[in-house]
Amino acid sequence: MILWIVLGAAFCAIAFAAHLTSIVTVIARVRSRRDGGMAAEAVSILRPVCGIDNFVEETLRSTFLLDHPRYEIIFCVADRDDPAIPIVQKLIEEHPAIDARLLIGNTRLNANPKLNNLVKGWHASRHDWVLMVDSNVLMPRDYVARMFQAWRADTGLVCSPPLGCAPANLWAELECAFLNSYQARWQCFADSIGLGFAQGKSMLWRRDLLDAAGGIAALARELAEDAAATKIVRGLGLRVRLVGRPFAQPLGYRSLAAVWHRQIRWARLRRITFKWYFLPEIFSGACAPFVVAAATAAAAGWPVAGSVLPFLVAWYAAEALLAFLAGWPLSPRVIATWMLRDALLPLLWVAAWAGNEFEWRGNAMTVAAPGLGELAARQRM
Repeated sequence: MILWIVLGAAFCAIAFAAHLTSIVTVIARVRSRRDGGMAAEAVSILRPVCGIDNFVEETLRSTFLLDHPRYEIIFCVADRDDPAIPIVQKLIEEHPAIDARLLIGNTRLNANPKLNNLVKGWHASRHDWVLMVDSNVLMPRDYVARMFQAWRADTGLVCSPPLGCAPANLWAELECAFLNSYQARWQCFADSIGLGFAQGKSMLWRRDLLDAAGGIAALARELAEDAAATKIVRGLGLRVRLVGRPFAQPLGYRSLAAVWHRQIRWARLRRITFKWYFLPEIFSGACAPFVVAAATAAAAGWPVAGSVLPFLVAWYAAEALLAFLAGWPLSPRVIATWMLRDALLPLLWVAAWAGNEFEWRGNAMTVAAPGLGELAARQRM
């Protein structure tokens, strides 16, 4: 019994230490200000568009308001009947001084609809630096400069995880709980210790590096283009780096089903592409330490509530400090959604192993689809 008590206490101590270390590290990142040295480089910005997202006009308009001196915008749409086309055309007409084009068409590399949509934009882009930015990312005026600020001599790709903002209901706040102080925190921490992973929301490529790996078709080696990008960059002996302060994605209204299905998609993709990193996710969040702390207190004959409650208060107080200092959404209801998120994390982990299928923008897909690499290889022949 004593051994189990010692092991339980050690697990809780290690879990809290990891939690606190990640928070302190990310606070240092988001509070720092770094100057970049490539602000004048010409950039091609590719924005894949599909359907009408919440705030789509605002996020696409932000592309025209950047303070970068030299850039072109290429909007990529797969279907000529896409309802977002009139919005894109209107924005282009409203900003005649900006070099912007709309390309329509689709080149199938694999089952990833976004990657297939981006192919034409990659080939049509004119500059040596290429930004791939999802249509639901809100680009601040200094977006390009902040991406360049993260570039170093050993860098092969700069990315940014999305930060949820403007939640309009409880389930959108739950999505913020997943995106911000959980996923973005751990992604930024991983980057800080040299294990950066690509995030498809925002990716800054130097064209010659991706071309050396086989061009944009090389991103079809994995179902998720960001997973393929991570492996390509590491294969070149370079690092994926993340921006110091990630960029916002306004959410609006969300349904619980939409939030859950999106998390299932991402979890199943992580499971299939980076299995050994995905395995310990079962221990992430407060759920596992909370259960172990309660069991340890009961086994030791200590008051369970009196032992566990201070642990939970300290756990979420640290997360609240991160949100406050980073300027992320914070309120009593936000903290409640953190608790709900942590309760869902073990279920999400189990669900990731329980199946291979998911839906992405109306496309039924599976992480077990064969021949992804073969499709990419045929494109390069």
